[in-house]
Amino acid sequence: MFARLNTVAFQGVDVITIDVQVQISSGLPGFTIVGLPDKAVGESRERVRSAFHAMGLSLPYRRIIINLAPADVQKEGSHYDLPIALGLLAVMGVLPSDILSEYVVVGELSLDSRLAPISGVLPTALHAASLNKGIICPRACGGEAAWAGEINVLAAENLLALINHFKGIQVLSPPVPQIEEESVQKSLDLRDVKGQETAKRALEVTAAGGHNLLMLGPPGAGKSMLASRLPGILPPLSPAEALEVTMIHSLAGQLNEGKLLRIRPFRDPHHSASMPALVGGGLRAQPGEISLAHNGVLFLDELPEFARAALEALRQPLESGKAVVSRANAHVTYPSRVQLIAAMNPCRCGYLSDPSRSCSRAPKCALDYQSKISGPLFDRIDLHVELPEISADDLTAPARGEQSAVVAARVQKAREIQEKRYVGLAVPICLNAQADGELLDEIATPDDAGQELLKKAAASFKLSARGYRRVLRVARTLADMAGSEGVLGEHIGEALSYRRVFFAS
Repeated sequence: MFARLNTVAFQGVDVITIDVQVQISSGLPGFTIVGLPDKAVGESRERVRSAFHAMGLSLPYRRIIINLAPADVQKEGSHYDLPIALGLLAVMGVLPSDILSEYVVVGELSLDSRLAPISGVLPTALHAASLNKGIICPRACGGEAAWAGEINVLAAENLLALINHFKGIQVLSPPVPQIEEESVQKSLDLRDVKGQETAKRALEVTAAGGHNLLMLGPPGAGKSMLASRLPGILPPLSPAEALEVTMIHSLAGQLNEGKLLRIRPFRDPHHSASMPALVGGGLRAQPGEISLAHNGVLFLDELPEFARAALEALRQPLESGKAVVSRANAHVTYPSRVQLIAAMNPCRCGYLSDPSRSCSRAPKCALDYQSKISGPLFDRIDLHVELPEISADDLTAPARGEQSAVVAARVQKAREIQEKRYVGLAVPICLNAQADGELLDEIATPDDAGQELLKKAAASFKLSARGYRRVLRVARTLADMAGSEGVLGEHIGEALSYRRVFFAS
Protein backbone atom coordinates (compact mmCIF):
# COMPACT_ATOMS: atom_id res chain seq x y z
CA MET A 1 0.00 0.00 0.00
CA PHE A 2 1.49 3.25 -1.16
CA ALA A 3 0.50 6.96 -1.45
CA ARG A 4 2.28 10.18 -2.28
CA LEU A 5 1.55 13.89 -2.01
CA ASN A 6 3.43 17.18 -2.00
CA THR A 7 4.66 19.52 0.69
CA VAL A 8 7.55 22.02 0.79
CA ALA A 9 10.90 22.84 2.37
CA PHE A 10 12.35 26.34 2.73
CA GLN A 11 15.82 27.60 1.85
CA GLY A 12 15.73 31.30 2.63
CA VAL A 13 12.90 32.76 0.55
CA ASP A 14 13.13 29.89 -1.92
CA VAL A 15 10.57 27.08 -1.75
CA ILE A 16 11.45 23.51 -2.69
CA THR A 17 8.86 20.85 -3.53
CA ILE A 18 9.04 17.83 -1.23
CA ASP A 19 7.52 14.51 -2.29
CA VAL A 20 5.98 12.77 0.71
CA GLN A 21 5.92 9.02 0.05
CA VAL A 22 3.94 6.84 2.47
CA GLN A 23 4.16 3.07 2.51
CA ILE A 24 2.60 0.45 4.77
CA SER A 25 4.08 -2.99 4.31
CA SER A 26 4.53 -6.30 6.07
CA GLY A 27 7.40 -6.73 8.51
CA LEU A 28 8.16 -5.75 12.06
CA PRO A 29 5.74 -3.04 13.24
CA GLY A 30 7.29 0.42 13.32
CA PHE A 31 6.91 4.03 12.24
CA THR A 32 10.00 5.40 10.49
CA ILE A 33 10.56 8.80 8.84
CA VAL A 34 13.54 9.05 6.47
CA GLY A 35 14.92 11.81 4.22
CA LEU A 36 17.07 13.99 6.54
CA PRO A 37 14.36 14.95 9.05
CA ASP A 38 15.27 17.18 11.99
CA LYS A 39 13.98 16.54 15.51
CA ALA A 40 10.70 18.41 14.93
CA VAL A 41 9.96 16.25 11.85
CA GLY A 42 10.97 13.08 13.68
CA GLU A 43 8.49 13.89 16.45
CA SER A 44 5.69 14.04 13.88
CA ARG A 45 4.98 10.34 14.36
CA GLU A 46 3.87 10.94 17.96
CA ARG A 47 1.67 13.90 17.05
CA VAL A 48 0.13 11.97 14.15
CA ARG A 49 -0.47 8.90 16.33
CA SER A 50 -2.15 11.01 19.04
CA ALA A 51 -4.26 12.93 16.52
CA PHE A 52 -5.52 9.68 15.01
CA HIS A 53 -6.32 8.38 18.49
CA ALA A 54 -8.33 11.57 19.23
CA MET A 55 -10.50 10.82 16.15
CA GLY A 56 -11.00 7.19 17.12
CA LEU A 57 -8.54 5.84 14.56
CA SER A 58 -5.50 3.70 15.12
CA LEU A 59 -2.49 3.12 12.93
CA PRO A 60 -2.14 -0.33 11.37
CA TYR A 61 0.07 -2.68 13.38
CA ARG A 62 2.45 -2.98 10.45
CA ARG A 63 5.65 -1.42 9.11
CA ILE A 64 5.12 2.27 8.23
CA ILE A 65 7.79 4.15 6.29
CA ILE A 66 7.59 7.85 5.40
CA ASN A 67 10.14 9.03 2.81
CA LEU A 68 10.65 12.77 2.29
CA ALA A 69 12.25 13.23 -1.13
CA PRO A 70 14.66 14.52 -2.27
CA ALA A 71 16.51 12.79 0.52
CA ASP A 72 19.55 15.11 0.47
CA VAL A 73 17.55 18.24 1.43
CA GLN A 74 17.33 18.98 5.16
CA LYS A 75 13.71 18.85 6.38
CA GLU A 76 12.99 21.26 9.21
CA GLY A 77 9.83 22.35 10.99
CA SER A 78 6.51 20.99 12.15
CA HIS A 79 4.57 21.64 8.92
CA TYR A 80 5.23 18.03 7.79
CA ASP A 81 2.66 16.69 10.30
CA LEU A 82 -0.38 17.22 8.09
CA PRO A 83 1.04 15.79 4.83
CA ILE A 84 2.23 12.70 6.72
CA ALA A 85 -1.20 12.28 8.35
CA LEU A 86 -3.09 12.70 5.06
CA GLY A 87 -0.72 10.28 3.33
CA LEU A 88 -1.43 7.67 5.99
CA LEU A 89 -5.19 8.24 5.66
CA ALA A 90 -4.86 7.73 1.89
CA VAL A 91 -2.95 4.46 2.34
CA MET A 92 -5.52 3.30 4.89
CA GLY A 93 -8.32 3.97 2.37
CA VAL A 94 -9.94 6.77 4.37
CA LEU A 95 -9.15 9.43 1.73
CA PRO A 96 -8.69 9.17 -2.06
CA SER A 97 -5.02 9.64 -2.96
CA ASP A 98 -5.79 11.07 -6.41
CA ILE A 99 -7.47 14.14 -4.89
CA LEU A 100 -4.57 14.78 -2.51
CA SER A 101 -2.18 14.94 -5.44
CA GLU A 102 -3.88 18.19 -6.51
CA TYR A 103 -2.69 20.03 -3.39
CA VAL A 104 0.43 21.16 -1.60
CA VAL A 105 -0.08 20.29 2.07
CA VAL A 106 1.35 22.02 5.16
CA GLY A 107 0.24 22.05 8.78
CA GLU A 108 1.10 21.12 12.35
CA LEU A 109 -1.08 18.70 14.29
CA SER A 110 -2.06 19.07 17.91
CA LEU A 111 -2.57 15.98 20.03
CA ASP A 112 -6.37 16.47 19.80
CA SER A 113 -6.20 16.59 15.95
CA ARG A 114 -6.54 20.36 15.69
CA LEU A 115 -4.35 22.16 13.13
CA ALA A 116 -1.99 24.70 14.66
CA PRO A 117 -0.74 27.78 12.73
CA ILE A 118 2.66 27.52 11.06
CA SER A 119 5.12 29.84 9.35
CA GLY A 120 5.74 30.13 5.61
CA VAL A 121 2.18 29.64 4.33
CA LEU A 122 2.24 32.58 1.90
CA PRO A 123 5.39 31.48 0.01
CA THR A 124 3.98 27.95 0.04
CA ALA A 125 0.73 29.15 -1.52
CA LEU A 126 2.60 31.12 -4.19
CA HIS A 127 4.67 28.02 -4.93
CA ALA A 128 1.50 25.93 -5.18
CA ALA A 129 0.03 28.45 -7.61
CA SER A 130 3.14 28.14 -9.80
CA LEU A 131 2.55 24.36 -9.89
CA ASN A 132 -1.17 24.83 -10.73
CA LYS A 133 -2.09 23.16 -7.45
CA GLY A 134 -4.19 24.14 -4.46
CA ILE A 135 -3.06 24.32 -0.86
CA ILE A 136 -4.22 22.62 2.33
CA CYS A 137 -3.29 24.50 5.51
CA PRO A 138 -4.55 25.32 9.04
CA ARG A 139 -7.58 27.58 9.33
CA ALA A 140 -5.55 30.25 11.14
CA CYS A 141 -3.31 30.58 8.06
CA GLY A 142 -6.09 30.56 5.45
CA GLY A 143 -6.23 34.34 5.06
CA GLU A 144 -2.51 34.36 4.37
CA ALA A 145 -2.80 31.66 1.68
CA ALA A 146 -5.70 33.49 0.03
CA TRP A 147 -3.32 36.26 -1.10
CA ALA A 148 -1.68 33.85 -3.55
CA GLY A 149 -4.41 34.48 -6.10
CA GLU A 150 -7.09 32.29 -7.61
CA ILE A 151 -6.04 28.94 -6.18
CA ASN A 152 -8.07 26.41 -4.24
CA VAL A 153 -7.39 26.96 -0.53
CA LEU A 154 -8.61 24.38 1.96
CA ALA A 155 -8.13 25.81 5.45
CA ALA A 156 -9.44 23.45 8.13
CA GLU A 157 -9.78 23.85 11.88
CA ASN A 158 -8.93 20.22 12.53
CA LEU A 159 -8.13 16.97 10.78
CA LEU A 160 -11.68 15.62 11.09
CA ALA A 161 -13.12 18.66 9.26
CA LEU A 162 -10.67 18.02 6.44
CA ILE A 163 -11.74 14.34 6.19
CA ASN A 164 -15.42 15.32 6.20
CA HIS A 165 -14.80 17.85 3.42
CA PHE A 166 -13.25 15.23 1.15
CA LYS A 167 -16.09 12.81 1.92
CA GLY A 168 -18.73 15.44 1.08
CA ILE A 169 -20.15 15.57 4.60
CA GLN A 170 -18.92 19.09 5.30
CA VAL A 171 -17.88 22.01 3.10
CA LEU A 172 -14.96 24.20 4.12
CA SER A 173 -15.67 27.86 3.41
CA PRO A 174 -12.92 29.70 1.50
CA PRO A 175 -10.79 32.01 3.66
CA VAL A 176 -10.93 35.78 3.22
CA PRO A 177 -7.65 37.71 2.70
CA GLN A 178 -7.05 40.48 5.24
CA ILE A 179 -4.76 43.51 5.48
CA GLU A 180 -2.74 44.51 8.53
CA GLU A 181 -4.03 47.58 10.33
CA GLU A 182 -2.09 50.81 10.66
CA SER A 183 1.03 50.49 12.81
CA VAL A 184 1.74 52.63 15.88
CA GLN A 185 4.62 54.41 14.10
CA LYS A 186 2.35 55.35 11.19
CA SER A 187 0.02 57.22 13.55
CA LEU A 188 2.81 59.27 15.18
CA ASP A 189 2.93 62.84 13.89
CA LEU A 190 6.06 64.82 13.04
CA ARG A 191 4.35 67.90 14.47
CA ASP A 192 4.97 66.53 17.97
CA VAL A 193 8.72 67.15 17.63
CA LYS A 194 9.54 70.67 18.84
CA GLY A 195 12.50 72.47 17.31
CA GLN A 196 15.15 70.49 15.37
CA GLU A 197 14.19 71.97 12.01
CA THR A 198 17.47 70.87 10.41
CA ALA A 199 16.89 67.28 11.53
CA LYS A 200 13.32 67.36 10.21
CA ARG A 201 14.60 68.53 6.85
CA ALA A 202 17.16 65.71 6.82
CA LEU A 203 14.42 63.22 7.73
CA GLU A 204 12.33 64.39 4.77
CA VAL A 205 15.31 64.03 2.42
CA THR A 206 15.92 60.56 3.87
CA ALA A 207 12.32 59.54 3.20
CA ALA A 208 12.25 61.04 -0.30
CA GLY A 209 15.35 59.26 -1.61
CA GLY A 210 15.51 56.12 0.55
CA HIS A 211 18.80 57.21 2.14
CA ASN A 212 20.51 56.19 5.39
CA LEU A 213 20.63 58.70 8.25
CA LEU A 214 22.74 59.14 11.40
CA MET A 215 21.58 61.51 14.15
CA LEU A 216 23.98 62.61 16.87
CA GLY A 217 22.95 64.65 19.86
CA PRO A 218 22.61 64.80 23.65
CA PRO A 219 20.00 62.75 25.53
CA GLY A 220 16.48 64.08 25.04
CA ALA A 221 17.26 65.97 21.84
CA GLY A 222 14.54 64.08 19.95
CA LYS A 223 16.52 61.46 18.01
CA SER A 224 14.18 58.55 18.83
CA MET A 225 11.08 60.71 18.33
CA LEU A 226 12.22 61.66 14.85
CA ALA A 227 13.09 58.09 13.90
CA SER A 228 9.77 56.70 15.10
CA ARG A 229 7.93 59.24 12.94
CA LEU A 230 9.72 58.33 9.72
CA PRO A 231 7.13 55.62 8.78
CA GLY A 232 4.47 58.33 8.99
CA ILE A 233 5.96 60.21 6.03
CA LEU A 234 6.85 57.16 3.94
CA PRO A 235 4.44 56.01 1.21
CA PRO A 236 2.68 52.66 1.70
CA LEU A 237 4.16 49.53 0.19
CA SER A 238 3.36 48.83 -3.43
CA PRO A 239 1.56 45.51 -4.09
CA ALA A 240 4.81 43.84 -5.17
CA GLU A 241 6.69 45.20 -2.15
CA ALA A 242 3.87 44.19 0.20
CA LEU A 243 3.96 40.62 -1.08
CA GLU A 244 7.74 40.43 -0.72
CA VAL A 245 7.73 41.85 2.82
CA THR A 246 4.84 39.64 3.90
CA MET A 247 6.66 36.55 2.60
CA ILE A 248 9.70 37.31 4.79
CA HIS A 249 7.55 37.88 7.86
CA SER A 250 5.62 34.71 7.06
CA LEU A 251 8.84 32.67 6.97
CA ALA A 252 9.84 34.19 10.31
CA GLY A 253 6.45 33.35 11.81
CA GLN A 254 5.71 37.01 12.60
CA LEU A 255 2.50 37.60 10.68
CA ASN A 256 -0.51 38.69 12.70
CA GLU A 257 -3.32 36.27 11.76
CA GLY A 258 -1.96 35.99 8.23
CA LYS A 259 -2.71 39.61 7.33
CA LEU A 260 -0.91 41.23 4.39
CA LEU A 261 1.48 44.00 5.42
CA ARG A 262 0.89 47.35 3.68
CA ILE A 263 2.78 49.61 6.10
CA ARG A 264 6.56 49.72 5.73
CA PRO A 265 8.26 47.73 8.50
CA PHE A 266 9.91 49.62 11.36
CA ARG A 267 12.34 47.44 13.31
CA ASP A 268 14.16 48.81 16.35
CA PRO A 269 16.19 46.00 17.96
CA HIS A 270 17.78 46.49 21.37
CA HIS A 271 21.51 47.20 21.38
CA SER A 272 22.13 43.83 23.04
CA ALA A 273 21.03 42.07 19.81
CA SER A 274 23.53 39.50 18.55
CA MET A 275 24.96 39.27 15.05
CA PRO A 276 22.59 36.44 13.97
CA ALA A 277 19.67 38.45 15.34
CA LEU A 278 20.60 41.45 13.20
CA VAL A 279 21.80 39.80 9.99
CA GLY A 280 20.12 36.39 10.19
CA GLY A 281 21.27 32.90 11.01
CA GLY A 282 20.87 30.57 13.92
CA LEU A 283 20.30 26.83 13.78
CA ARG A 284 17.66 27.13 11.04
CA ALA A 285 19.11 30.22 9.30
CA GLN A 286 16.16 32.48 10.09
CA PRO A 287 15.89 36.05 8.70
CA GLY A 288 17.42 38.75 10.90
CA GLU A 289 16.23 42.24 11.75
CA ILE A 290 17.74 43.74 8.59
CA SER A 291 15.65 41.33 6.47
CA LEU A 292 12.50 41.81 8.56
CA ALA A 293 12.95 45.54 7.86
CA HIS A 294 13.17 44.95 4.09
CA ASN A 295 11.54 47.82 2.16
CA GLY A 296 11.25 49.65 5.47
CA VAL A 297 13.27 51.15 8.31
CA LEU A 298 15.93 49.60 10.55
CA PHE A 299 16.43 51.88 13.55
CA LEU A 300 19.54 51.34 15.65
CA ASP A 301 19.34 53.49 18.77
CA GLU A 302 22.50 53.99 20.84
CA LEU A 303 24.57 52.82 17.87
CA PRO A 304 27.97 52.53 19.64
CA GLU A 305 26.43 50.23 22.27
CA PHE A 306 25.85 47.47 19.70
CA ALA A 307 28.48 44.76 19.51
CA ARG A 308 31.16 45.74 17.02
CA ALA A 309 30.97 42.40 15.19
CA ALA A 310 27.20 42.83 14.77
CA LEU A 311 27.61 46.32 13.29
CA GLU A 312 30.37 45.21 10.94
CA ALA A 313 28.16 42.38 9.71
CA LEU A 314 25.67 44.99 8.48
CA ARG A 315 28.12 46.52 6.02
CA GLN A 316 27.67 44.02 3.18
CA PRO A 317 23.82 43.82 3.39
CA LEU A 318 23.56 47.62 3.42
CA GLU A 319 25.62 47.79 0.24
CA SER A 320 24.13 44.88 -1.71
CA GLY A 321 20.57 44.78 -0.35
CA LYS A 322 20.96 41.05 0.41
CA ALA A 323 21.82 39.21 3.63
CA VAL A 324 23.67 35.99 2.86
CA VAL A 325 23.76 33.44 5.68
CA SER A 326 26.41 30.78 5.11
CA ARG A 327 26.66 27.74 7.35
CA ALA A 328 28.16 24.31 6.97
CA ASN A 329 24.69 22.87 6.33
CA ALA A 330 22.95 25.92 4.85
CA HIS A 331 23.56 28.76 2.41
CA VAL A 332 20.53 31.03 2.18
CA THR A 333 19.89 34.59 1.01
CA TYR A 334 17.29 37.00 2.36
CA PRO A 335 16.51 40.42 0.80
CA SER A 336 17.54 43.35 3.00
CA ARG A 337 16.98 46.62 1.15
CA VAL A 338 16.46 48.93 4.14
CA GLN A 339 16.81 52.50 5.27
CA LEU A 340 19.25 52.51 8.17
CA ILE A 341 18.40 55.15 10.75
CA ALA A 342 20.97 55.36 13.55
CA ALA A 343 21.11 57.52 16.65
CA MET A 344 23.89 58.09 19.13
CA ASN A 345 25.15 60.39 21.84
CA PRO A 346 28.37 62.33 21.21
CA CYS A 347 30.04 60.53 24.13
CA ARG A 348 29.11 58.06 26.85
CA CYS A 349 27.70 60.69 29.21
CA GLY A 350 26.05 62.46 26.28
CA TYR A 351 26.86 66.05 27.23
CA LEU A 352 30.07 66.72 25.32
CA SER A 353 28.97 70.18 24.14
CA ASP A 354 27.99 71.29 27.67
CA PRO A 355 31.13 71.82 29.79
CA SER A 356 29.08 72.07 32.98
CA ARG A 357 27.74 68.54 32.57
CA SER A 358 30.35 66.68 30.51
CA CYS A 359 32.79 64.31 32.17
CA SER A 360 36.36 65.23 33.07
CA ARG A 361 37.74 63.01 30.27
CA ALA A 362 36.32 65.14 27.45
CA PRO A 363 37.12 65.23 24.57
CA LYS A 364 38.99 61.88 24.83
CA CYS A 365 35.80 60.16 25.98
CA ALA A 366 34.14 61.26 22.71
CA LEU A 367 37.01 59.87 20.66
CA ASP A 368 36.80 56.53 22.45
CA TYR A 369 33.02 56.36 22.23
CA GLN A 370 32.60 57.41 18.60
CA SER A 371 35.50 55.26 17.43
CA LYS A 372 33.34 52.20 18.17
CA ILE A 373 31.79 52.92 14.76
CA SER A 374 34.18 51.90 12.01
CA GLY A 375 34.97 54.20 9.12
CA PRO A 376 33.50 51.84 6.48
CA LEU A 377 30.16 51.67 8.30
CA PHE A 378 30.18 55.42 8.86
CA ASP A 379 30.87 55.88 5.14
CA ARG A 380 27.73 53.92 4.20
CA ILE A 381 25.46 56.47 5.87
CA ASP A 382 24.33 59.18 3.45
CA LEU A 383 23.22 61.93 5.83
CA HIS A 384 24.84 62.90 9.13
CA VAL A 385 22.95 65.36 11.30
CA GLU A 386 23.91 66.88 14.64
CA LEU A 387 20.98 67.70 16.92
CA PRO A 388 21.47 70.48 19.50
CA GLU A 389 19.91 70.39 22.92
CA ILE A 390 16.31 71.65 22.88
CA SER A 391 15.98 75.05 24.53
CA ALA A 392 13.41 75.93 27.17
CA ASP A 393 11.73 78.32 24.72
CA ASP A 394 11.18 75.49 22.23
CA LEU A 395 9.82 73.20 24.93
CA THR A 396 7.27 75.71 26.23
CA ALA A 397 6.24 77.03 22.81
CA PRO A 398 3.14 75.50 21.16
CA ALA A 399 3.69 72.99 18.37
CA ARG A 400 3.99 74.85 15.09
CA GLY A 401 5.77 72.42 12.79
CA GLU A 402 4.28 70.73 9.74
CA GLN A 403 2.08 67.68 10.12
CA SER A 404 3.30 64.34 8.84
CA ALA A 405 0.59 64.29 6.17
CA VAL A 406 1.95 67.50 4.60
CA VAL A 407 5.52 66.20 4.56
CA ALA A 408 4.34 62.80 3.30
CA ALA A 409 2.70 64.47 0.28
CA ARG A 410 6.02 66.08 -0.70
CA VAL A 411 7.85 62.79 -0.19
CA GLN A 412 5.32 61.00 -2.39
CA LYS A 413 5.75 63.59 -5.14
CA ALA A 414 9.56 63.18 -5.07
CA ARG A 415 9.25 59.41 -5.20
CA GLU A 416 6.90 59.57 -8.17
CA ILE A 417 9.55 61.56 -10.05
CA GLN A 418 12.09 58.85 -9.28
CA GLU A 419 9.76 56.02 -10.32
CA LYS A 420 9.21 57.65 -13.73
CA ARG A 421 12.94 58.14 -14.15
CA TYR A 422 13.86 54.53 -13.45
CA VAL A 423 10.95 52.76 -15.15
CA GLY A 424 12.00 50.25 -17.80
CA LEU A 425 15.58 49.84 -16.61
CA ALA A 426 17.22 46.42 -16.81
CA VAL A 427 18.11 46.70 -13.10
CA PRO A 428 14.88 47.15 -11.10
CA ILE A 429 15.39 50.24 -8.94
CA CYS A 430 12.99 52.99 -7.96
CA LEU A 431 14.94 55.24 -5.56
CA ASN A 432 17.94 57.53 -5.87
CA ALA A 433 19.67 55.69 -3.02
CA GLN A 434 19.89 52.62 -5.28
CA ALA A 435 21.37 54.38 -8.35
CA ASP A 436 25.02 53.68 -9.13
CA GLY A 437 27.59 53.45 -11.91
CA GLU A 438 26.93 55.08 -15.26
CA LEU A 439 23.28 55.62 -14.36
CA LEU A 440 24.23 57.81 -11.39
CA ASP A 441 26.66 59.78 -13.54
CA GLU A 442 23.94 60.31 -16.12
CA ILE A 443 21.24 61.56 -13.74
CA ALA A 444 23.29 63.33 -11.05
CA THR A 445 26.20 65.06 -12.79
CA PRO A 446 26.05 68.59 -11.36
CA ASP A 447 26.42 71.88 -13.24
CA ASP A 448 29.77 73.65 -13.42
CA ALA A 449 29.38 75.41 -10.07
CA GLY A 450 28.32 72.19 -8.38
CA GLN A 451 31.12 70.23 -10.02
CA GLU A 452 33.73 72.70 -8.78
CA LEU A 453 32.27 72.73 -5.27
CA LEU A 454 32.15 68.93 -5.11
CA LYS A 455 35.72 68.65 -6.37
CA LYS A 456 37.02 71.01 -3.66
CA ALA A 457 34.96 69.31 -0.97
CA ALA A 458 36.16 65.84 -1.99
CA ALA A 459 39.76 66.99 -1.57
CA SER A 460 39.12 68.93 1.63
CA PHE A 461 36.91 66.34 3.38
CA LYS A 462 38.94 63.39 2.08
CA LEU A 463 35.79 61.83 0.65
CA SER A 464 36.09 58.21 -0.38
CA ALA A 465 34.71 57.04 -3.71
CA ARG A 466 31.68 55.69 -1.87
CA GLY A 467 31.19 58.94 0.03
CA TYR A 468 31.54 60.95 -3.18
CA ARG A 469 28.79 58.96 -4.90
CA ARG A 470 26.52 59.14 -1.87
CA VAL A 471 26.77 62.93 -1.99
CA LEU A 472 25.61 62.76 -5.61
CA ARG A 473 22.66 60.57 -4.67
CA VAL A 474 21.54 62.95 -1.93
CA ALA A 475 21.98 65.92 -4.27
CA ARG A 476 19.81 64.19 -6.89
CA THR A 477 17.10 63.71 -4.26
CA LEU A 478 17.32 67.37 -3.24
CA ALA A 479 16.93 68.34 -6.90
CA ASP A 480 13.85 66.12 -7.22
CA MET A 481 12.34 67.69 -4.11
CA ALA A 482 12.93 71.13 -5.63
CA GLY A 483 11.50 70.08 -8.99
CA SER A 484 14.81 70.70 -10.76
CA GLU A 485 15.74 68.76 -13.89
CA GLY A 486 19.47 68.97 -13.16
CA VAL A 487 21.64 68.93 -10.06
CA LEU A 488 22.73 72.47 -9.20
CA GLY A 489 25.45 73.88 -6.99
CA GLU A 490 22.95 74.60 -4.20
CA HIS A 491 21.92 70.93 -4.12
CA ILE A 492 25.56 69.85 -3.91
CA GLY A 493 26.13 72.37 -1.12
CA GLU A 494 23.22 71.08 0.97
CA ALA A 495 24.21 67.46 0.35
CA LEU A 496 27.75 68.25 1.54
CA SER A 497 26.37 69.92 4.66
CA TYR A 498 24.97 66.52 5.65
CA ARG A 499 28.36 64.88 5.11
CA ARG A 500 29.92 65.94 8.39
CA VAL A 501 32.44 64.13 10.52
CA PHE A 502 31.47 64.04 14.19
CA PHE A 503 34.66 62.58 15.59
CA ALA A 504 36.16 64.98 18.10
CA SER A 505 39.55 66.42 17.33
